[in-house]
Amino acid sequence: MKIGIDIGGSHIASGIILESGKFVAKETRDLVLDENDYDRIEDIIIDIIKSEIKILLDRYNYEVADITMIGIAAPGSPKDGKLRNLVNLRIKEFDIKSRLEEIYDTEIKIKNDGKCAGLAEKKQGNLKEYKDCVFLCIGTGVGSSVFLDNKLLEASNFSGFEIGHMIINEKGNECNCGNKGCFETYASMKRFKRNTIKEFDLDKNMQSEELQEFIRNNMNDSKVNKWVDKYLDNVAIGLVNIINIFEPEAICFGGSFSYYDDIFLPILKEKIAKLRFNKEGNTELVVAKLKNDAGIIGAALL
Repeated sequence: MKIGIDIGGSHIASGIILESGKFVAKETRDLVLDENDYDRIEDIIIDIIKSEIKILLDRYNYEVADITMIGIAAPGSPKDGKLRNLVNLRIKEFDIKSRLEEIYDTEIKIKNDGKCAGLAEKKQGNLKEYKDCVFLCIGTGVGSSVFLDNKLLEASNFSGFEIGHMIINEKGNECNCGNKGCFETYASMKRFKRNTIKEFDLDKNMQSEELQEFIRNNMNDSKVNKWVDKYLDNVAIGLVNIINIFEPEAICFGGSFSYYDDIFLPILKEKIAKLRFNKEGNTELVVAKLKNDAGIIGAALL
């Protein structure tokens, strides 16, 4: 039995995956942080992981000794067992492998979350049928993975293929990475939610499902329609850059973006057709089959 852990910018989720690859169950904890919490963020992460694993083991009558591997999907540029450059959690470097090895006597593997989620969708999800494809996890930020001829492209130094930090406006929005105009500052669902609430004077405590309902129910309103169209203009710029470089057969969307597929994808298809360099080309836009479980499953598949 394996444990997959997905460390996001706003949550940590852990799950049990059997040796067969079957996903059994997960436990999720939101990361609700104030300024003082960032000084002890490493301990907070470890405590949440320990708690989630214990809950899962107790629920299914497993023992710690039954864990054959712990896989971790994390943003940034993990390397040599260390989390690195988690800009949304203000972590420069955290040797999480060593910390977990003090608790669990098992193999621990770590990979970028976008790569993990992409691997899961490539092996078990909606990218199985495509040789050349791109996975984008659009949530708190933008994670990504690229496959050419069925192979995951990986850089030799860091994780590479940081599509979320592709600059689409050199004088644009400030990003947590320190640059301006990064793609994720325009595409991330966290910013879309925050900006929509502010623009339409909505309840600041509105949940994601409530925001989805607001958008769906008001797409015929000209102001809402223009607001969504403006957001998708920026998303389309990033997507066209990806398409012009990699010419993928498909782009798969994960994260909370995927829950707007009926609204967003038809509009994006029209925008992409007008902007792409190869006008005769076609790139399918699909949503993640595994939804928010992709990172957990991909981490366990490492």
